[in-house]
Amino acid sequence: MPTPVMLSWSGGKDSAMALHEIAGANDYEVVGLLTTVSEEFRRISHHGVREALLDEQAAAIGLSLEKVYLPSGESNGCTNEIYNALMETALARCRARGVQAIAFGDLFLQDLRDWREAQLGQVGMSAIFPIWKRDTAELARTVIAFGFESYFSCVGAALGPAFAGRLFDEALLEALPPGIDPCGENGEFHSFVCDGPIFKRPIPIRTGKTLERGGRFFADLILDPGGTTRCSN
Repeated sequence: MPTPVMLSWSGGKDSAMALHEIAGANDYEVVGLLTTVSEEFRRISHHGVREALLDEQAAAIGLSLEKVYLPSGESNGCTNEIYNALMETALARCRARGVQAIAFGDLFLQDLRDWREAQLGQVGMSAIFPIWKRDTAELARTVIAFGFESYFSCVGAALGPAFAGRLFDEALLEALPPGIDPCGENGEFHSFVCDGPIFKRPIPIRTGKTLERGGRFFADLILDPGGTTRCSN
């Protein structure tokens, strides 16, 4: 029997590639997605994508969605202790469903992998890394070749606001400044995927305003039921 697995889901291209890889493996059965969401802003943590788009993603992929709401703000910020407690509760719910492992789209940050494995070990679960140590330049082009349509939802200061909301394609890869990882594994950017081989249907979106928050630039991606899969302003 295949091992029941949930995927740690950010809504971005690396999560999508990890899901694509593990879904094709006979040893595992992906039974749902696990995502952290800002309780105050109702957006995916770090990526800044609206919760409504996250819901659309899960529906378009055809998997259940387990959300972990994280507090924010100066008075009730999400400390490590709060985060660990919330995740332990969420993982316990997953474990009660028979889930034995969580899969991640991490690529090469060993300290992050070690931390994830230790956290899961505390609740009797294991961690799976389907795209671990993949060459990021090669993987970036594989994402595009496979037909994943994704957009930069958040970019750091090293890229600047002009990159926010851009389509992740060959032209964008060529335009990345020196020192920027092609997959953004060091946190240079985050993305949102709205179409590709794991989707049963595309998610039409459009871009709203680009906002600066904490030195990062967020493109407000908005569900556009009457639009196409190509993001338009």
